[in-house]
Amino acid sequence: MAGRRLSMRKIREVLRLHWDQGLSDRQIATSCGIARSSVKEFLLRAQRAGLSWPLTEDLDDGTLEARLFPPAIPVSLKDRPAPDWQEIHSELRKPKVTLQLLWYEYKERYPEGYQYSQFCELYRRWAKKLDFCLRQEHRAGEKVFVDFAGQKIPITNSETGEITRHPLFVTVWGASNYTYVEACPSEDLPSWIMAHVRALTYFGCLPQVLVPDNTKTGVSKPCRYDPELNPTYQEMARYYGLAIIPARVRKPKDKAKVEAGVLLAERWILAALRHQTFFSLAEANQAIRELLTKLNQKPFKKLPGSRETLFRKLDQPATRPLTVPPYEYGHWSKARVHIDYHIEVEGHYYSVPYALIHEQVEVRLTSTTLEVFFKNRRVASHVRSYRKGQFTGLPEHRPLAHQKYLEWTPERILHWTQTIGPHTAQVAQEILQSKPYPEQGFRACLGLIRLADRYSPGRLEAACLRASQIHSPCYKSVKSILKTGLDQQALLPLPEWPVRCHPHIRGKDYYQ
Repeated sequence: MAGRRLSMRKIREVLRLHWDQGLSDRQIATSCGIARSSVKEFLLRAQRAGLSWPLTEDLDDGTLEARLFPPAIPVSLKDRPAPDWQEIHSELRKPKVTLQLLWYEYKERYPEGYQYSQFCELYRRWAKKLDFCLRQEHRAGEKVFVDFAGQKIPITNSETGEITRHPLFVTVWGASNYTYVEACPSEDLPSWIMAHVRALTYFGCLPQVLVPDNTKTGVSKPCRYDPELNPTYQEMARYYGLAIIPARVRKPKDKAKVEAGVLLAERWILAALRHQTFFSLAEANQAIRELLTKLNQKPFKKLPGSRETLFRKLDQPATRPLTVPPYEYGHWSKARVHIDYHIEVEGHYYSVPYALIHEQVEVRLTSTTLEVFFKNRRVASHVRSYRKGQFTGLPEHRPLAHQKYLEWTPERILHWTQTIGPHTAQVAQEILQSKPYPEQGFRACLGLIRLADRYSPGRLEAACLRASQIHSPCYKSVKSILKTGLDQQALLPLPEWPVRCHPHIRGKDYYQ
């Protein structure tokens, strides 16, 4: 089945865009990168399963898949009457008439007729024989086109005189051509996301669809037929209730609005600022904002009004007001849960429920918090820490008093190290005792054991002995001793410095 080959996250996105955003099947298919027949199938299955939006919190991916894809019941095939394709084609030209509606009417007339996917496929074959062209029309309040300009704005370092060039982010409304422009630090993901946030704040309202180019920042895997969106970009769209429909690869007409907006920004803003020197992005954006206001208020040559007046008249009344706080940028990544039920994120270790050992989880990291998700359900949340090599854990994440969770124990770790030697076992024991929870030392102990494979058990024993003698029984110290070969050298005694009498030296009796 097509649905089983797709992730449940994409199916959830189909349901959200249909029920929450009210997008057409074609728009949903383009946004999610799937066939319209798959969109129809998912919506029909959700209707049969009695689902509604929003989905309940207890409906995880496994339960949702079981309800959407129950065991199929074979049915017998019968003769199917062919639809009148000419009549269907004529009906599709009428406002608000969709192929799905015509299929429903066809099935009511002929219950034994074609199913929806075959109905659509036969119509496409028939329509390909027609000679027609598609003209792109922009409805009020529907689409906003976004892209980076080709030219960049120079910023001069006031101390060194070094000049760096920064990209220009351009946003254009489809119906009114209302434009937003700003200079960004770079074309990386944080700059891309926060530029969207500031653009929406500038507009004060929300469109239905964002149309970006197939930039690597917003689209992880560019493809003409199946573009894969960046998870953070998609999360921002869900936060504002937007749909993202990337322009097709090598199809500039799909984003002609923003191409024209980029050209205007380069001519009326960058060219106008060519004689000015800016020493910061804030200074450059202040000058850009002044010229942007003039650009939006500039009268049209062949139409009455300006971009701003047309935006107030067309786009703004057809949009939703911006009532939510600005989106907080969060970076998404994946991590594997270690045997100490911790994950490593930027050098710090955060605990997750013990039952997720060896599982791969998704991590959302903001400037203040870290959230861990497993199968689209949040399983842990921590205050973000910038201390590398340290642990952040919750007591409820520790293993239960149950046999299935006792595969890894401090006793097993110590027994393993004793097979190498007593000095290795002593260092491992001190590592476990130095942690608030022994499980937090499992990772270092396993690293200690692996050193025996790289160097030899004998050298590891000598290195552990030396680490204990210098009062530094830890993994990093033992690894450094082995790497520098100090385990093969004799440990020199510390020199005893002579104590000289001097009138300025008080001595230990002074403090008694």
